[in-house]
Amino acid sequence: MPELLTYVLIALAVAALLGVVLEEVTHVNKAKVTLFFGTLAWLLLFIFAPAGEVRETVLESLNENIAEIAGLWIFLVAAMTFVAYLNKKGMIENLIYLVLPQRISERALLFLTATFCFVFSSLADNITATLVSITLILSLQLDRAKTIKFATLVVFAVNSGGVALITGDVTTLMIFLAGKVAILQLLVLAVPAFIAVMVLAAMLSIGMHGEVVVQAHRKDVRGVDVAIALIFLCTILGTIIGNFLFQIPPVLTFLAGLSVMFLVARFFSDDNDSDPILEYVRQVEFETLFFFLGILLLVGMLKEVRVLDGLVHIYDQVPAVMANYLMGVMSAAIDNVPLTAALLKSGLQMGVAEWMVLTYAVGVGGSLLVIGSAAGIVAMSKVPGLTFGSYLRHMLYLFIAFNIGFAGVYLIGLSIG
Repeated sequence: MPELLTYVLIALAVAALLGVVLEEVTHVNKAKVTLFFGTLAWLLLFIFAPAGEVRETVLESLNENIAEIAGLWIFLVAAMTFVAYLNKKGMIENLIYLVLPQRISERALLFLTATFCFVFSSLADNITATLVSITLILSLQLDRAKTIKFATLVVFAVNSGGVALITGDVTTLMIFLAGKVAILQLLVLAVPAFIAVMVLAAMLSIGMHGEVVVQAHRKDVRGVDVAIALIFLCTILGTIIGNFLFQIPPVLTFLAGLSVMFLVARFFSDDNDSDPILEYVRQVEFETLFFFLGILLLVGMLKEVRVLDGLVHIYDQVPAVMANYLMGVMSAAIDNVPLTAALLKSGLQMGVAEWMVLTYAVGVGGSLLVIGSAAGIVAMSKVPGLTFGSYLRHMLYLFIAFNIGFAGVYLIGLSIG
């Protein structure tokens, strides 16, 4: 490969990263930016690769990259379709109002919100979990300062809940699919992650003494909706058990669960022209999926031109746990998906404890800044007064909670490893 081409490809990757970071300034969707630069980079690789063995190597690398992306895509489409259906039918909203009392203190509501966000984000994607939680908070009509406190907690809790299950966070799924951490080892992350969320809730609750009146807005529940909710939960449990006992790939289990969902809807005569069950596939966040596609194409390209070898050098200079900590802090400014993909593609060798720490660090580290995660961006777009500066006022609390979770994960990882 020409040396000039390597520099051009690196420049394309940097341009894509800047497009992601400056999305709020340029108003160009990050999915469009990353997909453009990702495909352009591979086109240049093929054009300038000498015919013969070198070009065949590039083709093999692309096929390998596409296969990995396809597995990730199919899994996410299946999981997101379940959530889209349950959200549209009001099952999630009903669950919230079933748990919430009509009158509750602001402090108790803060802890209840933290618990709900943590659990729900383990099952659903971060964006859906954030939207549902923020909608609930805004309906309570709290004053601006308290609303910002709740929104800050939502961002941290949503990101924390996602690290323990492969359905909750893409970076967790990526690390699991790479074979770095077993599915039951990931589940253990829930303990220190939840403790960190509760610590943050306790710190944010200081000075909150008011009471909130909750206006319930429940929707009618149908038998088919309950059945599909149970199928979703059984699919998650089946994924964990099937992978542990028989090494069944999660994507296969979720596709099986999705097929059962389609058949059950037909059995209940709910799959008709007015509300076809397949239409819920269209409600999946394809914008998010195309962003992942572009990012993973770019990272695969960087691996092909051996740029990622330099990333491992950080781990040569400092202990792995410290390097992972730095990666977590960096994920507050750099999107955690490309960061995680780059580390996985670099051939980094670590023990189970270190990979568990990295899973937590890149999953929760984005919460340190409001722009560091999809949950933060969504919250900022929905909550009046939630800006980079207002979120930064709670930086000390967020930093303390992140460190508590990080330390807890490391200690548990050592005992498991």
